[in-house]
Amino acid sequence: MTTQVFENRIKRLAKQGKKVSGAWSQIASPMSTEILARAGFDFLMIDLEHGPSDVLALVAQCQAMNGSGAVPFVRAPWNDFVAIKRILDAGAYGVLVPYVNTKQEAQAAVGACKYPPQGIRGVAGSPRAAGYGQNIMNYLKYANDEIFIMTAIETPEAVANLDEILTVEGLDGIFIGPMDLSTSMGYFGNPNEPKVQQVIAGIEKKVLASGKALATISNNWQQALDLYNRGYQLVLLMADGTALGSIAAERVAQFRKEFPEG
Repeated sequence: MTTQVFENRIKRLAKQGKKVSGAWSQIASPMSTEILARAGFDFLMIDLEHGPSDVLALVAQCQAMNGSGAVPFVRAPWNDFVAIKRILDAGAYGVLVPYVNTKQEAQAAVGACKYPPQGIRGVAGSPRAAGYGQNIMNYLKYANDEIFIMTAIETPEAVANLDEILTVEGLDGIFIGPMDLSTSMGYFGNPNEPKVQQVIAGIEKKVLASGKALATISNNWQQALDLYNRGYQLVLLMADGTALGSIAAERVAQFRKEFPEG
């Protein structure tokens, strides 16, 4: 029988205005997740939207983080209360809900993450989150307060409704998805387009003024440092799949340069 009270270190740090480091765990591998966790990231974002992971793989990835200090966050495949319930029951401490465009959709995302009466999450003490029945009340009693909830701004509609989205009680942060936002604005995969950057600057200003946490991704450390200096608290600094791909391509290019004939 365990007696550990459910506490979310990342939510505490965010409320204190601290900056935290994150990484994508996208290739559904417990081993790559373990490597990232051992590296010392504050949180890992397990990707169920664009990654191949399922709930069983998610559980294994969360288990791979045990004892590391890294906190498991999950990007949900959609704003779906069944999917979000299963993600949380698997042991996620935070949820990023993609493609949220209105206040009503943000309220639905928050409601999916919270037990009644604040939300509609089904109550069960048997899943992994509650220690398979061995830590029920120490989880159920605190989950509504400790789960970190973010929604993604990825479309002009979401930008237009941002003021209302930011009024949603229980929403802890806003994640800016630069690739989706730029593409939905008509600049396919080009977040560096000045008009996109202007919109992103407007989002940043509103989120920072609201007191909610601001999150996004970075391509390199210099970009990440700039984002932190602009007020972002949660920045995803790398991803397991693309990092491995980049290093592999670099090594092959070096080999071909030295030995072009093989």
